[in-house]
Amino acid sequence: RVTYTGFLNTLGAYSTARLISADVLIKLPEEISCETAAAMTMRGLTSAYLMRRIYDFKKGDTILLHAAAGGVGLIVSQWAKLLDLTVIGTTSSEEKAQIARAHGCDHVINYSYENVAERVRELTDGVGVNVVFDSVGKDTFMASLDSLKRRGLLVCVGTASGAIPEFNPVLLAMKGSLYMTRPALADFIADPIEKQELANELFDHVRHGRIKIEINQRYELKDAVQAHRDLEARKTTGSSIFVI
Repeated sequence: RVTYTGFLNTLGAYSTARLISADVLIKLPEEISCETAAAMTMRGLTSAYLMRRIYDFKKGDTILLHAAAGGVGLIVSQWAKLLDLTVIGTTSSEEKAQIARAHGCDHVINYSYENVAERVRELTDGVGVNVVFDSVGKDTFMASLDSLKRRGLLVCVGTASGAIPEFNPVLLAMKGSLYMTRPALADFIADPIEKQELANELFDHVRHGRIKIEINQRYELKDAVQAHRDLEARKTTGSSIFVI
């Protein structure tokens, strides 16, 4: 029983059977089902490096988490609460906001009608957040910068709405000597030892119920096109998996 994720040498999961090199595989603990592994390996390891490798979090720090009801969002918000962080999430609907709150978000901003940066300032007494995790990209870039405290960190972890527009780095200085990074999971699991360390910590949280993995959509492999349409239309919450 194994799982895997990657980008360079492991693409091709949309199949009923395949051969894959053993050195990229991660052994599953007995307590974790294959369905749970399918739902969490990429999202969980992404959450693991975001919470454990990107920033030296201190108790009481505040984060802004875009797409808080998504697969990564639900894991990050639960992990953040284990670290005693304050979590401000953003969602596109009240239904998703309720899901985000149930998984650890202290505050939820509905960006369909609320100004994200203004609400963040209100919630932080004008200070801003330590870190923004932005998986949306083009549509949220400026709001993310405007939500950070002085010398805060913007983590651009995805571009669901499109690529971030080109900008002059002086903008970071003008908005408070901000930091910005664009990490990729592949670089945090390239070292087999580090990959196993992150996987072990993730598995330990999941097997002991500290982090719950929500599988809210199941598709037959033949329905892959519909699965992508649902993702693009933001109809999904939590994780989606194919069932063979």
